[in-house]
Amino acid sequence: MTFTAGKLTKQASAIALSVFALIGPAFADAWDMSNEFPPNSLHGQVADFFAGKVAENTGGDIAITVHHGGALGYKTLDHFDAVGDGAIQLATSPLSAWLGIDPIFQLSALPFLAPTTEDARRLYDLAKPEYAKVLEDNGQLFLFATPWPPSGFWGKKGFESAADLEGVKIRTFDVTATELLKGVGAFPIKLAWSDVPAQLSTNAIDAVLTSANGGVGVQLWELQSHFTQINYSSGLQAVHMNRDIWDGLTQERQVEILAAAAEAETLGWQLAADSIAKDFATMREHKMTVIESVPAEFTKFLDDAASPIVAEWSAKIGDRAATVLTAYRAGK
Repeated sequence: MTFTAGKLTKQASAIALSVFALIGPAFADAWDMSNEFPPNSLHGQVADFFAGKVAENTGGDIAITVHHGGALGYKTLDHFDAVGDGAIQLATSPLSAWLGIDPIFQLSALPFLAPTTEDARRLYDLAKPEYAKVLEDNGQLFLFATPWPPSGFWGKKGFESAADLEGVKIRTFDVTATELLKGVGAFPIKLAWSDVPAQLSTNAIDAVLTSANGGVGVQLWELQSHFTQINYSSGLQAVHMNRDIWDGLTQERQVEILAAAAEAETLGWQLAADSIAKDFATMREHKMTVIESVPAEFTKFLDDAASPIVAEWSAKIGDRAATVLTAYRAGK
């Protein structure tokens, strides 16, 4: 068989294209993203959506694998250093877990300050520059944040009075909630989310402070019979990434990632707003008793218990708190 130069060139080109088609994905940037919550939780869905949008926007040049349920071995508290040090490229983390890093992260989870999703959004828009600055100072980029729906009590009974809380071993997610519930007679225990099912199943705790969505994500109806909506807070979950990785990207790639972040943020806020009725329906389908509102005197009791905690936080953080809270309260 005789080969001409033209035929050889065409064959070489075809082979090259075939090879690049096979090995091209190997040249994609492969990033890991840690999430302590399950994939069907609100923030699991947002993380997957964000990863998908990044792949779409970059033509597959950046591939993010989201590791749900703490599969990488990191708990939320670990995420701050893990991302900052570059052990993982990204994570999605509840800000309230970082109170010990900077008190500004407690803002969204302060009790009864922003009870609705609408309130939480206004507070977030005012505080976002503060969150971004702390992460920037610690080798990270704040990409976006989305809320958890308002928190309530999961338990083996409803909680509609101060007496209902007395002596109850209840899981909390931060120091502030622990202090508040201890002050009203409960027995609070601060636990990472991944530890909750095991602690419930062994009766180490009786109840859980979290959103309806958080409990639905792990089917807490298998261990609890009641949910009481008290609108404790609508805490924020942030997606953050390593700053060195970000700085190594082209401007085009940065724009593509920020566009994906903006879409994911919009989705997350909408999912939070829509999830409440949907989650209540799911819980009732599984024979749970859902208490959507509590007596006014119980609400006042909890508000009164929370007031000194909010005041103490404001005094501790100083001007940053005053700037954000003054603007927030003026908008009410």
